[in-house]
Amino acid sequence: MSKVKWLSNVKLEIGEKLLPNGTIETETGLFHLKVEDGKIVDQLSANENVPAGYKVIDMKQKLALPTFKEMHNHLDKTYMTLDWKACIPVANLKERLDLEAQELSILAGSAQQRATKMIETLLQSGSTHIRTHVNIDPYIGLKNLEGVVAALETFKGKVTADIIAFPQHGLLRESVPQLMREAMRSGATMVGGLDPAGIDRAIEKSLYEVMDIATEFDADVDIHLHDGGHVGYYTTDKWIDIVQEANYRGRTALSHSFCLGDIPIPQQIVVANRLAEADVAIMSTIPINLNRVIPPIDLLDNHGVKVHFGCDGFYDSWSPYGNGDVLEKATRFCELTNKKDEKSLKNALKWVTGGILPLNKEGQKVWPNIQDDANFIFFDAASSAEVVARKPKNRLVMVKGELL
Repeated sequence: MSKVKWLSNVKLEIGEKLLPNGTIETETGLFHLKVEDGKIVDQLSANENVPAGYKVIDMKQKLALPTFKEMHNHLDKTYMTLDWKACIPVANLKERLDLEAQELSILAGSAQQRATKMIETLLQSGSTHIRTHVNIDPYIGLKNLEGVVAALETFKGKVTADIIAFPQHGLLRESVPQLMREAMRSGATMVGGLDPAGIDRAIEKSLYEVMDIATEFDADVDIHLHDGGHVGYYTTDKWIDIVQEANYRGRTALSHSFCLGDIPIPQQIVVANRLAEADVAIMSTIPINLNRVIPPIDLLDNHGVKVHFGCDGFYDSWSPYGNGDVLEKATRFCELTNKKDEKSLKNALKWVTGGILPLNKEGQKVWPNIQDDANFIFFDAASSAEVVARKPKNRLVMVKGELL
């Protein structure tokens, strides 16, 4: 038997108005949305009456926006649910990895418990899709993967996920390639990689091993790339070559990619065009670090490269900070790049929704549509621009017509 209900008095963005002073104002309207079996099946103006005989949820003129996609996370690393501890200072990446390795076996037994708390936190902020990297290494084998898969299973129907087999301590060592393949048979859905130069010290060999595993399991790829400057640029360029050789267009991503901000603008344009041609996405966490250049996100976006934001790991051995709100990343990026006008703020929302915006570039309504899943975050806000700028904390999250 189908489940039918109406969501009444839902505020939706419907267009834009040019004001006499030359600025843009977002136009909104109130609607009643009919939901059946988790999908939108009809829409009425709020001036019309909801048909009798149905369950009605009054949304009280709250603004409906698409749910978020948290596109770079580490569900297995968090200390959430454990006693407080700050990070131990280190001098370099190797020391940080060594410290993490020491605690992996200690933390592995609580992986499901800790991941569950992080999923709850992400979901409360509005993320209904999580792309998580999960450590696959010789210290704990598949234990973290088992915990994360079990945690995500308890959120089935509320959260979708990409689970990336992630060789945090190096792909080209000991039994890791074999463990990666075991992970792909044991619940991982994507293949990861890490700094082919800085960690594996063999760029081509590392990248080809990643692609070999991916093609063996017909899986998508997401590679951590922290290596900066020319080395990182070369790695990116080589990866695009491998993607094209393997006919893997649209199936891969590079996370962090700080190197793209290190190179001159003419070179950025060249690599942006290559990334767009191969449909390689860039995942960024918009880190606050005065000594770290971030990728040229606006330039990449203007050249057709898909860009997505994520919270990364939070409250773990790498950082005591973070709250699981990916919207904060969009706000931070707008602050860093001095985006203050209505249109720029609204446009930034796409980097946390998987590219979905209520209005297109011309200011025409393109979301939501009939037969879309009834997945919404409801805000007390005038427009998505206000949401990006002000990050309202009071949110109602709905998945397939059910408020969480």
